[in-house]
Amino acid sequence: MPYIIKGETADWEVIIGLEIHCQVISQAKLFSNASTKFGAEPNTQVSFVDSAQPGMLPVINDECVKQAIRTGLGLNAEINKQSQFARKNYFYADLPQGYQISQTPGNAIVGKGSVTIDTKEDGQKTIGITQLHLEQDAGALLHDQHPTKSYVDLNRVGTALMEIVSEPDIRSPEEAGEYWKKIRSIVRYLGTCDGNMDQGSMRADVNISVRKVGETEYRTRCEIKNMNSVRFMQMAIEYEARRQVELYEEGKEVDQETRSFNKATGVTATMRSKEDAHDYRYFPEPDLLPLILTDEEIEECRATLPELPDAKRARFISEFGLTDYDAGVLTVEKEVADYFERAVGSEKKRDGKMVANFMQAELFGHLNKDNRSITESPVSAESLGKLIDRIQDDTISGKIAKAVFEDMFETSRDPDVIIEEKGLRQITDTSAIEKVVDEIMAANEDKVAEVRSGKDKMISWFVGQLMQQTGGKVNPGMANKILRDKLLG
Repeated sequence: MPYIIKGETADWEVIIGLEIHCQVISQAKLFSNASTKFGAEPNTQVSFVDSAQPGMLPVINDECVKQAIRTGLGLNAEINKQSQFARKNYFYADLPQGYQISQTPGNAIVGKGSVTIDTKEDGQKTIGITQLHLEQDAGALLHDQHPTKSYVDLNRVGTALMEIVSEPDIRSPEEAGEYWKKIRSIVRYLGTCDGNMDQGSMRADVNISVRKVGETEYRTRCEIKNMNSVRFMQMAIEYEARRQVELYEEGKEVDQETRSFNKATGVTATMRSKEDAHDYRYFPEPDLLPLILTDEEIEECRATLPELPDAKRARFISEFGLTDYDAGVLTVEKEVADYFERAVGSEKKRDGKMVANFMQAELFGHLNKDNRSITESPVSAESLGKLIDRIQDDTISGKIAKAVFEDMFETSRDPDVIIEEKGLRQITDTSAIEKVVDEIMAANEDKVAEVRSGKDKMISWFVGQLMQQTGGKVNPGMANKILRDKLLG
């Protein structure tokens, strides 16, 4: 459902397009052999090419090209067999060359594509992708190192970026967030970008405009730069859309400009007037030949593609009987999907739905509480699978399994060791259970009479008493059957 803003004169809808910048996973930069390792000391990963020393010529990194092709294929996009690098001219202190080597619209390595997102109210929606192009990153300006000076760190200069440009198909902050998360999921599955937003390897520029409901033409857009958080991006969209509506409602115009977002105040502010393509004076990069790809090279990249989130989600539904929701939760992150499949086991004898439920209710809860990722789990997938086995073979109940898991999470111990050490095996001896039931009935003849007079709900009280006296070690199904037979038979 579109995000509608009610003004005094009209209802307004928001039009959103995202330009997501993904740092390519590659040990070297786009046009030099300098390292791309994160966290190095400032200005220690800068080659002569990166620092624009005279006579130094760029040489394309073949691995970055392959990563762009693989990403394009993962986005259901066209791969252009011929593309061209160009110089995007602008001056900034963290750009030694005085221009950025990029690709212009129509000359990008990847053309039109699409991804499907899930929305709460409207179900699935397809978002179009205009293009993916390769470009080199700029450096970083450090303003907090000295009270009166700014410093420049050129370590990021020349790092390969894939800029994924969406069509203006997004209509709400929710859709923008789901689109960003879907792109992140895809590139992480592909291994083409690590998606670490806090390290700057994935960030977005958000283009926003508004128009009256029913209008078909686009109005002036503003661009919010360098968002590295889904939550803050959504806040920025809400503020900026309302700001534009207020201007139009007052009879004013929206200026095309680039804006920043202040996380503390939740407000966008003008950075500079928004440039058009001609302002950058693009021209073909004279030091690089056009990039020519063959069908064989494209197919080689296609052969390396893993099973992607949408395909894995569909398989989890058909193969393990999961709900669409459960399958969606378990396939957003490749590491979570891999953990689930290892927990189910290669022979797939374990109940996939039980594994999914236990992961979401217990494992995720404990990980979130400790602020850990699935890769940091002290309980291995194999150990969780063994715990599920003990539920399925009636060694322990689901309730006892939760207590065993608590111990596993704290100690990383084997579930069988914990069960034996603490004497947690379920009582399966029918005669022993009947003996306890007889004792409870003898001590509560009035309640037995209530059940036999038609108050079936009282049976649950007897179940509770049985569980209490056996330390919860009786199988719930067996407990119910024996009690019903004794009380009603």
